[in-house]
Amino acid sequence: MEANQKVIVDEVGCATEYGRLEKVIVCSPAYMKIGKIINETQKHYKSENIDVQIAMKQHEQFVKTLKDQQIKVMELKPNPDLHEQVFTRDIGFCIGNTLYTSSMQRPIRVPEVSELEQYLAQQLIPFQSIETASIEGGDVIIDGNLIWVGVSERTTMEAIHMLQSQLPHHQIIPLSLPKHILHLDCAFNVIAHNTALIYPDAFQEDDLKKIEQKYEVLIKVTEDEQFTLGTNVLPIGNHTVISLQKNKKVNQALRSHGFTVIEVPFSEIIKSGGSFRCCSLPIKRVD
Repeated sequence: MEANQKVIVDEVGCATEYGRLEKVIVCSPAYMKIGKIINETQKHYKSENIDVQIAMKQHEQFVKTLKDQQIKVMELKPNPDLHEQVFTRDIGFCIGNTLYTSSMQRPIRVPEVSELEQYLAQQLIPFQSIETASIEGGDVIIDGNLIWVGVSERTTMEAIHMLQSQLPHHQIIPLSLPKHILHLDCAFNVIAHNTALIYPDAFQEDDLKKIEQKYEVLIKVTEDEQFTLGTNVLPIGNHTVISLQKNKKVNQALRSHGFTVIEVPFSEIIKSGGSFRCCSLPIKRVD
């Protein structure tokens, strides 16, 4: 944004992944489809593809659930040419009082960032663009001054070093991911103080030890429920998470650790490789 542009006060700020969610950006899956395959999940569902009407109904229920929890939902207008636009988390991330817009690895998704930036400008919400290739929001998980960043097919060490240079008071820990794991949040998610969901098989031994040293409670996700994105829940505060109905083991484990689990159907949207965390870009949380 222009440095001299007057900005209407519209608070932006996220210190964790689990503070009380107040404001979030989403986008309808109105034009969602599996066209050019860009991840392993899409490869599995290529012939079946997406039933857009079902996807829209499920997304509408997700949005209603957020609004029922008194969360302000800001909705991007979907572009007919952008079939992955529902995954708003990938195109931005908020650290402290800075809202970053991502540098996307896949050219097919680059225009999504421009759509987000235009919307933010219209809303007079300040943001900072990342020019270094590449870093995507699904690989960035924040927990106070600690930031976990997945080194994936979509996020590079160059971009991580750039981010660390901009955030000298934060500790950034890179975590290497195998090729079949799209983003870090498909295998790891911090859902409360000292508590995280994890698919252990996604991590090298040294990285797994780093995670184990930081969290008292690690809820392990099975291979089957990793495929249905069991780690990709959305914490909304007060030990409450939005989770997929199908992931029964994850939901049972969450409840056994004192979480309130709001189950929402999302069967169509997960076919493209993302679930509730992927479909939400928090820009304001209160810890």
